[in-house]
Amino acid sequence: MGMATQLEEAVVRRGSRPGNRWWALGFLALAQFMVVLDGTIVNLALPRLQLEMGISDATRSWVVTAYALAFGAFLLLGGRIADFWGRKRTFLVAAVGFAAASLVGGIAQQPWELIGARALQGVFAALLAPAALALLTVAFPGGKDRGTAFAIFGSITGVGAAAGVLLGGFLTEHVSWRWCFFVNVPIAAIALFGVWSLVSDSRAQGSTKYDWPGVILAALGLGSLVYGFTNAEHGWDAPEAWGFIAAGAVLLAVFVLVETKVRHPLLPLRVATERNRAAAFLASFLSGAVLIGGILFINFYIQIVLGFAPFLAGLASLPMTVAVIITAALVAKNLPKLGAKIPTAVGPVFMAAAMLWLTQVSAEGSYFVNMLPALLLLGIGLGMVFVPMQNLALFGVDKDDSGVASALVNASQQIGGSLGIALFSTIAAAATAGGVTLAALSAGYALVFLWAAGVAILIAPVALLLINIDRETFTGSAGDTPVVHLG
Repeated sequence: MGMATQLEEAVVRRGSRPGNRWWALGFLALAQFMVVLDGTIVNLALPRLQLEMGISDATRSWVVTAYALAFGAFLLLGGRIADFWGRKRTFLVAAVGFAAASLVGGIAQQPWELIGARALQGVFAALLAPAALALLTVAFPGGKDRGTAFAIFGSITGVGAAAGVLLGGFLTEHVSWRWCFFVNVPIAAIALFGVWSLVSDSRAQGSTKYDWPGVILAALGLGSLVYGFTNAEHGWDAPEAWGFIAAGAVLLAVFVLVETKVRHPLLPLRVATERNRAAAFLASFLSGAVLIGGILFINFYIQIVLGFAPFLAGLASLPMTVAVIITAALVAKNLPKLGAKIPTAVGPVFMAAAMLWLTQVSAEGSYFVNMLPALLLLGIGLGMVFVPMQNLALFGVDKDDSGVASALVNASQQIGGSLGIALFSTIAAAATAGGVTLAALSAGYALVFLWAAGVAILIAPVALLLINIDRETFTGSAGDTPVVHLG
């Protein structure tokens, strides 16, 4: 038995109860929930927020864009900071920073204060998300418990996105849009206390030098992509859309070249190029486009065409959330029998079926006929994909690289979501051709859902062609011994 293993077991022996890691999972999942929640919580608050703050139409989009831009740009750096500086320490600092930025946003009196607070939220989210997932990976490195833990954590993405709409609608309608920011303070405090009291720190060993050229190229490249996709909502022919997308692609190509040359890369290419993990990152990218972009237009239809009030519109999305949770639990329980390939390939079929069902929306449609079956199908599909996707993305990753691998999962989903919103917004705008009637809007949304079905089904061949890990190795039933860094 090596010295490292002896030290790790000593940490386990000092722990008070084995169940502590399940409590820790709850607090880590709560932090991830907050990060995902803030991607959508302000969406339904934008009209009232714009009116009260006197924000112009051109500036309004920055309330959403500033968060996504900062989050996407700094995720890889956030992952490496977690690896080098310590995952628990990074988590605690990020949780405090996120709460402080949320407080600033809630009391903002000027548009620039609000937008600045959203950007700061994005920066701290880029630290918080990879640190949380890396700590989870250390706590559940193998065995059946890992599948269950990742099922819970993975389902948070779908739950958080839907809950953001629900909670944002409720707070805006019944309290104030400012509570879309204030609500993060108690959530962050609870997560911080739980992780501080239950989780021991871990960090990469050996050299911890930062790849500053890689940091700059990755931040500029990812930021340019997110910004370009966001601007594409107003037309792909705009220079601020295709120009930034092209610049982002070039910068990321240079980034990959640099990473092959430097001694201490920001993103060791071994993390991204292993075929099973590559499948997970591609699935994360495509599912992000369907989830984040699709939910936006589902809510547009529910509110604008069906006429639901903000909070009622949020409640209407709950069936999808329930379906995600139940499906994720069932998949996790049966993962040793299913392996990674089957649910990752079958889930997209349900997602595509949901989007095809939604192509039948019309001005005379109803929630129970047009929306409810599709929301249930979408939740089932997302639950099937999320569980193996999270496991695959971090399976076999060296512990020293767990932070950056976690960041890559989040980055791929964030960029996919930005692309989904931009692509679908452009399609809807072109389809309606300036029409503002409910029939015209419904036709535009129907075309969006058709494209979303095409994006969703692409995940299936990715899974079938790239995933080749056997079930025993994937689920840890071949003899993995979990190592727990909990105190």
